[in-house]
Amino acid sequence: MSLLEFLLSLGATCRLIRFLTKDTLAGGFRSWIADRFGDDSKPSYLVSCSWCTSIWVAAAMTALTHWAGGTLALQLTTTALSLSYLAGLASRWLD
Repeated sequence: MSLLEFLLSLGATCRLIRFLTKDTLAGGFRSWIADRFGDDSKPSYLVSCSWCTSIWVAAAMTALTHWAGGTLALQLTTTALSLSYLAGLASRWLD
């Protein structure tokens, strides 16, 4: 894995974690997990805890980057997710 692939994978991982655990668009998914397993269940905690979710998203991203590293599809996807994450951070910092 090159340094560029690592950094893009890092940015993509951060964005995916933020999406799963905090974004309104994934709220339905988190609600579905809570309804299915209970508000105080481990699955509910997993989808609302950034630290907990990060290990699973990072593992999947590492495998994907290893398997598809160097492909245009991976570069475009991870670049878009990384830029989205950085833009979100910038907007919170600048506002």
